[in-house]
Amino acid sequence: MELYDTLTGLLAAVRNADREMRFIDGENDESVVRFPELWDRALALLGSLQARGMSPGDELIIFSKSNESFVVAFWAAVLGGIVPVPVAVGISDEHRLKLFRIVSQLDRATLFTEMGLLERLLEFSKKRSLDDITTLLETRTVLMSDVDAASHGELFAATADDTAFIQYSSGSTSDPKGVILTHRNLCTNIRAIAEATHWNEDDRSLSWMPLTHDMGLIGYHLSVLGVGMDHAVMDTNVFVRRPLLWMSKANELRATQLCSPNFGYKHFLKLFQRKGLPDLDLSCVKLVLNGAEPISWELCEEFLAAMAPHGLRRTAMFPVYGLAEATVGVSIPEPGSEYSRITVDRHSLRVGETYRSIEPGEADAVSFVKVGKAIRDVAIRIVDDNDNALEDGIIGNIQLRGDSVTERIYGDEAATEELFAAGDWLRTGDCGVFVDGQLVITGRQKDIIIVNGQNYYPHDIEEIVARLDGLDLNKVVVAGATPKGGQTEELIAFILYRQAAADFVPVIQQVRDVIGEQTGLEVDHVIPVARIPKTTSGKVQRAKLLQSYIDGEFDAVLDELAPADGVGEATDEDPLVAELQLICRAFAKERSIGSDDNLFEVGVSSITLTEIVLAIDEKYPGKLDISDLFDYPTLREIAAFLKRNT
Repeated sequence: MELYDTLTGLLAAVRNADREMRFIDGENDESVVRFPELWDRALALLGSLQARGMSPGDELIIFSKSNESFVVAFWAAVLGGIVPVPVAVGISDEHRLKLFRIVSQLDRATLFTEMGLLERLLEFSKKRSLDDITTLLETRTVLMSDVDAASHGELFAATADDTAFIQYSSGSTSDPKGVILTHRNLCTNIRAIAEATHWNEDDRSLSWMPLTHDMGLIGYHLSVLGVGMDHAVMDTNVFVRRPLLWMSKANELRATQLCSPNFGYKHFLKLFQRKGLPDLDLSCVKLVLNGAEPISWELCEEFLAAMAPHGLRRTAMFPVYGLAEATVGVSIPEPGSEYSRITVDRHSLRVGETYRSIEPGEADAVSFVKVGKAIRDVAIRIVDDNDNALEDGIIGNIQLRGDSVTERIYGDEAATEELFAAGDWLRTGDCGVFVDGQLVITGRQKDIIIVNGQNYYPHDIEEIVARLDGLDLNKVVVAGATPKGGQTEELIAFILYRQAAADFVPVIQQVRDVIGEQTGLEVDHVIPVARIPKTTSGKVQRAKLLQSYIDGEFDAVLDELAPADGVGEATDEDPLVAELQLICRAFAKERSIGSDDNLFEVGVSSITLTEIVLAIDEKYPGKLDISDLFDYPTLREIAAFLKRNT
């Protein structure tokens, strides 16, 4: 693939290609934008932006539920030298506050959104008395409905070192970090990804990853567009509600390139194992890129076994490694090769030491998947805690260097300086080792929790929990862990508590509720601890608490706190409500959901709510959609709704 100087040059090269981008918003709800139309629509929106006074270097925050609108707005900004700033749309207070903090960081920000979202943002900002934010929302917002289709923007002659966009896809909500990506960063990484994956213009890609995520935007829009292939983007919420549609559309579109982090395979398999997909043919699929969170060997095997009868080859599973600070791609295996792993003693993973191989069935065994070699224009090294290079086979900190690596964090010199070691080596915060010439990721140096492919910082969640009466930041530790035999990371909250365990039960409920309400995350365990280990300088040692959890030291207290037999069983006199209670119990882990509890306030995630609705749909096909929960948020109201529809 050719190395372009700018994204503008990349789009110009394919603008007349007989190719299309398909937006999937439901089983029978799709729209298509052909490449020439994308150029024309982006220029029309650019004209509207310029008519409102926007000029090169201004920032356009793209906050949209519509993938089609997102893509048009992104390219409109790029073509005019305006800097796109993608921000994920969420329903929680923390999502809105993160958006407002990003707005406050930027120099000359304008918001691109829809009327419904704008109304909710204004309501929230006024409720919180955020006058500066309210003024900006009222005076510097552009709606897609405002676009004059007849307008024609003026192209900006960008250079390779100009800022292409700012990536806030992962990071702290209380202090979000904007990764500056230049046209050189992006074009270098796009070429490297295309060459390493052997993509060509006759491939077809399908992704449900959000366009606010680096893998979704750069991996499965910018890169595949640069290659010149047809590509489809499924709305992430559609995948969450209807996971089987992912493979159904792959079959229908004859997609050759797919992608998903761990949770996508797990979410898909839960429904596939109950309902199946007749006449599914996946022989067209060449690669399924697996990244964005720690990769589970066991989950890969489960997915491949389930899809093998439908023609999916083992060589299609394609584990990769990347991060936003390196644009997206860092290491990729050789296409056509079968993925592999190492199995080690989980206690032999200290930086500077050689790992100890053991058999998969042993008690302390943990498997890590090999994620390939460094792609073109990226150098990888493994170092000790003093930044000294280590030999292959020794665990260390992963550092990167190359033209796709960012040079700075937006408006934050301290964070930029902390990001780099001597010689412009990027500190990734990940730990790993080279085995047989391939990189293996063994853990994280940074305290980051990865849930459903998204990064969360523990201190953000800890601050939310600390608002509860009787708690403060010295009594709360939040961390993520993959337990022995687990496939995805769990969210654990440790609470300093020295009273009787039985008295801790109300605290569990409060912690689950406040985290669920404020972040949309579901807590797997809330654990009382007699002490919180800290370093001599007072820094919390999360790793020690997590290791104690993984080693089973809290099993006894968890058993004591688990709901007693009979708790959470169907108790309602109405048989239909009782049936719904049993369905909830199957998916809501340790939560007991009452007949009149608001499902949005009981601390379960949107994924769990979706699984509950899917299970109800199996019993009563076509009678309940996830959107109905907003009108009927309790089991009793759902039961009444089902009766009226039956």
